[in-house]
Amino acid sequence: MPIITLRQLSRLALITATLLFLAGCEAQGEENSAPPPAPEVDVVEVQLRETHLWSTFTGRIAAPEAVDLRPRVSGYIEEIAFVEGDFVEEGAMLFQIDPRPYQALQQAARAELARARSQFELAASEARRAEQLWERRAISREMLDQRKAALAAARAAMDAAAAELATAELNLQYTRVRAPISGRIGRAQVTVGNLASADTTVLTNIVSVDPLYVYFESDQSGAAAITSPIPGATIPVRVRNQAGSQQFAQGYLDFIDNRYDPQTGTLQLRALVDNADDLLRPGQFARVEMPVGESQHLLLIDDKAILADQERRYVWVVNEDQTVARRYVELGPHHNGSRVVTAGLQDGDTIVVNGLQRISAPGMAVAPRLVVRSPGSDLPRLADNR
Repeated sequence: MPIITLRQLSRLALITATLLFLAGCEAQGEENSAPPPAPEVDVVEVQLRETHLWSTFTGRIAAPEAVDLRPRVSGYIEEIAFVEGDFVEEGAMLFQIDPRPYQALQQAARAELARARSQFELAASEARRAEQLWERRAISREMLDQRKAALAAARAAMDAAAAELATAELNLQYTRVRAPISGRIGRAQVTVGNLASADTTVLTNIVSVDPLYVYFESDQSGAAAITSPIPGATIPVRVRNQAGSQQFAQGYLDFIDNRYDPQTGTLQLRALVDNADDLLRPGQFARVEMPVGESQHLLLIDDKAILADQERRYVWVVNEDQTVARRYVELGPHHNGSRVVTAGLQDGDTIVVNGLQRISAPGMAVAPRLVVRSPGSDLPRLADNR
């Protein structure tokens, strides 16, 4: 039996270790060469939907009621009883004009009425006595006529005094300047101690805030397409206070002008909108959205699914073998947060709407996950971005 030397034993151990190392590397290489799993993406099936397109206009908000408040009597401002910029109710007291001169006039008018009433009672008594004396022919006809004329003059004087008293009382009431309408009040144009002249001095202004008008213009082609789906039905309108705002006030078209503006060739329209949430202010510009034309069957997709390749737009379409293909599309107007597709897609196509960053090239395999549409919405209910 041959004897194995120590040198041979060391060489054998080295060869064995080398073979084990190479076997481990080969196994690791086979493991690393396994293909990665297909990325998960959210997809939706494109469907034709009956849609009524809305057009967008630029409008200006206006208050149906607006008042520049002026006093009805002259006098010095004694009190300001409102907070500038607040909402005031109709009939609320806003300014107090010094009432003392008008209180004195009221007292004088009341005294004059009392005097005129006593004169009337005296004239009435003398006229009755003259009638009795005339029946006995104790006075002349001329005297009787004089007593009747004096009674008529006393009655007229009493009526004039009553009218003077009513005027004095009304002027005294006018020293308390009240809000003629409900609305938002502006700043006070005068301060305490200043003289306010009747029917001249502007004290403040008030504008109604709910509902509001919005005026906007449409060109001839757009105005011709404004139709109500049912005769006599109202045309709905949405008003946003700024571009991109998700909040809007709802209303309806309530006025169409009777002629086009010869300088601009546009037709003025007006909508009455609810402003209970105080989204809009009179005088501001706003975006007006209104349905134009008849309803159509259109393909609608989420804007998030649209990508750009230089000057062309495209979406990722999922084929039956679960690979993706680039599909160039032509786009129409926006509608309820989605986009109309006029060419490039067909009813029933499946497109990627979420997870687009995981797709690197056409033909790539994906693991699609179908998302469902929210009830009554043109858009799918999307999963969270991964």
